[in-house]
Amino acid sequence: QVQLVESGGGLVQPGGSLNVSCEASGFAFSIYAMGWYRQAPGKERELVATISSGGNTNYADSAKGRFTISRDNAKKTVYLQINSLKPEDTAVYYCNARRSQYDYWGQGTQVTVSS
Repeated sequence: QVQLVESGGGLVQPGGSLNVSCEASGFAFSIYAMGWYRQAPGKERELVATISSGGNTNYADSAKGRFTISRDNAKKTVYLQINSLKPEDTAVYYCNARRSQYDYWGQGTQVTVSS
């Protein structure tokens, strides 16, 4: 059974940092491209960052400079480090695994940036 379980979200003050994680199971994690997406209230889900099976990274323009995606194949986990958090980063952050026709999603973790 494929599972993607996100964790690490929460309430953070503006300017703070957060590291969200996504632990995978039920598929060959190391050969999948992994990604983080987010969906703010009233908005469509949008790409934040992706990392290929080989470790190549890609970021949305809005994420460049403050977001870092990484993966640990031994732990079957993908991470998203977010620095200098802004209120507009408030969203549900979703983990994604993709390879060919296979496309898996986690349930999401809420990140709220507020003072």
